[in-house]
Amino acid sequence: MNNFHGEIPRFLPTGLQYLGLYGNQLRGQVPRSLLNCTSLVALDLGNNKINDTFPIWLEKLPNLQVLILKSNLFHGSIGSLESEFPFPELRIFDLSCNGFTGTLPSNLFKSFRGMMDVDEEKTGITRATNRTHRDYLYHVSLVIKGNEYDMRITSIMTSVDLSSNRFEGDIPNSIGSLSSLVLLNLSHNSFRCHIPAEFAKLQALEALDLSWNRLIGEIPGPLSSLTFLEVLNLSYNHLAGRIPIGKQFNTFPNDSYCGNPDLCGFPLSKDCGNNNESPLEHDDDDDDDDDSFFMSGFTWEAVVIGYGCGMIFGLLIGGLMFLLEKPKWYVNFAEDIAQQIAAKKRTRQKKRRQRRMN
Repeated sequence: MNNFHGEIPRFLPTGLQYLGLYGNQLRGQVPRSLLNCTSLVALDLGNNKINDTFPIWLEKLPNLQVLILKSNLFHGSIGSLESEFPFPELRIFDLSCNGFTGTLPSNLFKSFRGMMDVDEEKTGITRATNRTHRDYLYHVSLVIKGNEYDMRITSIMTSVDLSSNRFEGDIPNSIGSLSSLVLLNLSHNSFRCHIPAEFAKLQALEALDLSWNRLIGEIPGPLSSLTFLEVLNLSYNHLAGRIPIGKQFNTFPNDSYCGNPDLCGFPLSKDCGNNNESPLEHDDDDDDDDDSFFMSGFTWEAVVIGYGCGMIFGLLIGGLMFLLEKPKWYVNFAEDIAQQIAAKKRTRQKKRRQRRMN
């Protein structure tokens, strides 16, 4: 939060543990000499003017827990990961408000052990300094549940924020393995896929924002098992079907789902299926459909011709009926025809309702 400008120095002390340059006017690229800083725990370059591609080589830093590159001029794709276990200790990963493009590597999140519940005795994994109950003096600026906070890094804070970029394709299912993840924000991108059902494994999740994408399909029902979920935003996608009910999903407002015209169910006013519609409403709809279909083939010429022919035919039949003195026979004949027409219409309406229910 100064007015430093120019480039980040290329030569940095190898024993560096925290580098916080947030909120300056720094340009250029991320210095590759950071690879020599094997003790680096937190790197915060947010809110500068750094113009670079994603520094994929940072994956090799064994102790890096915080990586914040948000609000810069980063661009291009994430690239191919080279390490077998990239970013093994990462707990805060913020690339928001940049120009990143392409798809997310499917194995990007598989080794984020800092966001997983890991049994160290079984796996043999030893963390850098046993940080399970340790807080740090380092401060970072994070967007938490829609609001930005300047906060101290704690051992329980885990966050992935890739919002406001141009990522596309599928959301990696491997995010579901981050069982200790608290905040997940993938909004304002171009993801075209279903919401991964694996998100139901994120039992520590408190905020999920997938708004302003191109997500399709239904909202996975198992997401209702996320009992800590406090904020949900799925607005402005192409989601469809019934909104899950129960637990936290009974507390989310309409705004969580707006911009998805094919969603239905609580809390939206749009009902799902035919369960809440009366037969009378169906009959009215069918009548309207029949009338629309019937009237669509008529023009004024046809109306004039039909009116003239009908009047002549009616006069002839009326005269014949009184000459023969058999009006009762004619009335019975007309009633039989009317009953047959009504029966056929009821059959068509019943078939339509069955097709809609199927």
